[in-house]
Amino acid sequence: MVMSAIESTVELVGALAEIGAEIVECRACPRLVAWREQVALEKRAAFRDEEYWGRPIDGFGDERARIVVLGLAPAAHGANRTGRMFTGDRSGEWLVRAMHRAGLANQPESVSADDGLTLHDAWITSAVKCAPPGNKPTPAERDECAGFLRRELVALGSMRVIVCLGTFGFDAALRHYGVRPKPRFGHGVEVEVEGGPTLLGCYHVSQQNTFTGRLTEPMLDSIFTRARILAATP
Repeated sequence: MVMSAIESTVELVGALAEIGAEIVECRACPRLVAWREQVALEKRAAFRDEEYWGRPIDGFGDERARIVVLGLAPAAHGANRTGRMFTGDRSGEWLVRAMHRAGLANQPESVSADDGLTLHDAWITSAVKCAPPGNKPTPAERDECAGFLRRELVALGSMRVIVCLGTFGFDAALRHYGVRPKPRFGHGVEVEVEGGPTLLGCYHVSQQNTFTGRLTEPMLDSIFTRARILAATP
């Protein structure tokens, strides 16, 4: 029996929702659980009147996305506060503005989980699902989350390209697809996975890169222009 487009969409949404529900309840890594909850309790002064999410963060966007954006992990006072990846911090501002310019987001702002942001043909996720101390997950924590990422990428059956933010995201994608020998990360580097998507390297949208000029808006725009071309290539 051939599955209809509607049935296929319902199955896809259900699979991603199931993965997301498991992610947000995960307590597998004691160090990450302690850190994310400590940050949520102590808060940053600017957000002292807000209730922090303080839990793992699942991916979000268009379930039939051809373009996936893969980051490192939730930011302590960004996604760990708002409950959505790249939301409520400077990195999110840069990323979503660029995605809006590329026609992948309906608005140029990402400030809260209920701000009306929707993505078209794009999905945003991370290799590690909890905010790590110093933005540095341990190898064991990275590997613990790899199962979630693997299931997520498998469920995103329309995916054609993964925009890998920074070395961590790039390496996570290489491990997932078993790419050997390991290519060197660089901004604009492309790796074609046999039978899979193209991995597209991009400097991370962290303030360390955007404040110093290592990553500029035209550089980021060029990545999403290329991603759209790759996504449309038969």
